[in-house]
Amino acid sequence: MAVDRLVSMSILVAVVEAGSLSAAARRLRTPLATVSRKVSELEAHLGTRLFNRTSRRLVLTETGESYLAACRRILEEVDEAERAAAGEYSAPRGELIVTAPIVFGRLHVLPVVIDFLRAYAEIAIRLTLADHTVNLLEEHVDVAVRIGALPDSSLLATRLGAIRRVVCASPGYFAARGVPRTPADLAAHDCVAFEGMSGSVWRFTQGKSDASVAVRARLVVNTAEAAIDAAIADLGITRVLSYQAAEALRAGKLALALTGFEPEPSPVHLVHAGGRLLPQKLRAFRDFAAPRIRARLAALAA
Repeated sequence: MAVDRLVSMSILVAVVEAGSLSAAARRLRTPLATVSRKVSELEAHLGTRLFNRTSRRLVLTETGESYLAACRRILEEVDEAERAAAGEYSAPRGELIVTAPIVFGRLHVLPVVIDFLRAYAEIAIRLTLADHTVNLLEEHVDVAVRIGALPDSSLLATRLGAIRRVVCASPGYFAARGVPRTPADLAAHDCVAFEGMSGSVWRFTQGKSDASVAVRARLVVNTAEAAIDAAIADLGITRVLSYQAAEALRAGKLALALTGFEPEPSPVHLVHAGGRLLPQKLRAFRDFAAPRIRARLAALAA
C-alpha cells in the first residue's frame, strides 16, 4: 500500500508539472485512465478534492497545494534515502524554498542565491522576501534567514553574524543642527521615525542599563528606504538597521551619531527544520550560503 501511495504521489506531481492529466500520461508513458484513476484514488483516500476541474485545465485547491508540497518533500526524501543506502552520490537536485527579510534579502541573500544557482544546475529556488516571521513548517519553507533573537523551537540555527541599530542623518543636517552627543540631546532635534524600528521611542544602552528616549518625529514612515531617503534630504535624524543604511553611509550621504549608545546588535541566523535525514539540496545550500552571508555581514561591521 505504501509503495502504491508513492506511485500515486509521483503521478500527482507529474500532473501538476505537465499541466493536465493527458500531458502527464504522455510524459510518464502511462495510460490516461491509469493517471486519472491514481489521482482519484488519492482524493478518495484523503477525503477531499485536490483539484478544481474546469473544461480547460486543472487548478489545485488550497488543500491540493499543501499536499503537493508534502508529496514533493516525501519523494525527495525517499530518493535521498535510496541513494544513501546504495552508497550512490549524485548532484543535489529539486526545488528549494528560501525566505528572508525584504531589504536584507535583496541586498545580501539574493546575490548568494544567484551564485548558488550557477554552482548547482539541478536545483531551483523560490525566494520569498517578507518582513514578517514565516512559519517554516506550515508554509513549507525549507530555510530562512532571520534577524533577531530566536525563540526556542525545533528549528536548527546557524549563526551568521549580527546587525546594529544605527542613528544617522545627512552631513548637511548635522552641520546645521549639530551632532547629538547623548540620547537626551535628541529632544532638540527633528527626527524621522521608522515604524519598524521602535517608532518614536528609541532604546539605547547607557552604561550597564537601557534607556528609552521619546523623539520628536516630524515624519513617520513604514519602510527603511523612505526613512533613509528623508534623512538624506536633510529632514532629520533617523534610526535603521546598519545594512539598510550601509550604501548611503559609504557614499557619504549619511553620517553616524551616538555609536557609543547603540543597544546590543541583533543576531542573524540561517534556520531550517531538523531531521535525521537532511535533504542534499538543503545541506548544499546551507554549506554554500552560510559562509558567504557571514562574510558579507563581517564586511558591514568592518
